[in-house]
Amino acid sequence: MSISDLRAATGVLALANGRILQGIGCGAPGEAVGEVCFNTAMTGYQEILTDPSYMAQIVAFTFPHVGNVGTNAADLEQISGAASTAARGAIFRDAPTAPANWRADSDLDGWMRRRGVIGLAGVDTRALTKAIREDGMPHAVIAHSPDGRFDLPALTRQARAWRGLEGLDLAKQASCLQPFVWREGLWRWPDGYADTTGAQPSYEVVVVDYGVKRNILRALASIGARATVVPAATTAEEILERAPDGVLLSNGPGDPAATADYAAPQIRKLAESGAPVFGICLGHQLLALALGARTVKMEQGHHGANHPVKELATGKVEIVSMNHGFTVDRSSLPAAVKETHISLFDGTNAGLAVEDRPIFSVQHHPEASPGPNDSLYLFTRFAHLMDAAKGV
Repeated sequence: MSISDLRAATGVLALANGRILQGIGCGAPGEAVGEVCFNTAMTGYQEILTDPSYMAQIVAFTFPHVGNVGTNAADLEQISGAASTAARGAIFRDAPTAPANWRADSDLDGWMRRRGVIGLAGVDTRALTKAIREDGMPHAVIAHSPDGRFDLPALTRQARAWRGLEGLDLAKQASCLQPFVWREGLWRWPDGYADTTGAQPSYEVVVVDYGVKRNILRALASIGARATVVPAATTAEEILERAPDGVLLSNGPGDPAATADYAAPQIRKLAESGAPVFGICLGHQLLALALGARTVKMEQGHHGANHPVKELATGKVEIVSMNHGFTVDRSSLPAAVKETHISLFDGTNAGLAVEDRPIFSVQHHPEASPGPNDSLYLFTRFAHLMDAAKGV
């Protein structure tokens, strides 16, 4: 009989290799297929689960206690708010706890249930993390059934049949449908997020939305930029018609090589226009591809808020937030493109700049959320490039 009664287990993770992890289901009932990665951040689980870069992924949290501060409406990172454009599932060591924070307006379990995010608790996340480090990020199905009945062979077959992220363009799904202007700045105690509606902008920035995080837009607002967000497939001509002082290429999900089919030609035109360009995460990878470099799939990726990155020009080490499963092949960078940052975990590329042009990008997330603010100064660096281009 293919239907298995796991009795006490109300949640499972069925891996493509046939392994089944049992636990306590939480969040939404149902099932979802995706790539399993681990995240080492100790805080910021709501921001992680709503980061569009996690689209088609299942996040295993290495920190054992998740849910302590609950959730709130202000800390969503995706623009659309749709669960389908962020993480498909979450795996915890312990069941989510009741919230104990003044900003909470919901508990994590109920929030996940309303958003359709499937959860699995009671799993040995240390063993799962070790397996990912040794064998790479597996394809799997996460399932939650309140009656504890699962068709395990069918779940395993579904995991094996999933095509995975390689060759998959997800940016168009994660992107906005129409241009819009962002007016909210970074969060400051005790006022919360700044409202820049009435402020005269110092810069006009066009953000190409491949799955942008809200905090990137807030960071732009906080340097005095009015950010106009445009869909992923917007042409360079349409962007330049807006006469921007600078262009930001955002983060996002999927295989950068697939997204580059339509994005790279437009980015090359932007690079040739003389406009300052700043790329973040997927935007960094797309910029590299547009300039002639290659990207490759990583075995375990970088996901967390405690990654050391070294700036080569100064020797300064920053602790940063990262979330990517592909990387720029540093050996493929053209002669006119210099490497600016590297990961101190594995030596992979973490930044680049184009010689004699106001163009740079980083693999990590300078806007954090969650994570440290060591790299927030990069938005000011972008502002300086825009000032120089304007002759200020």
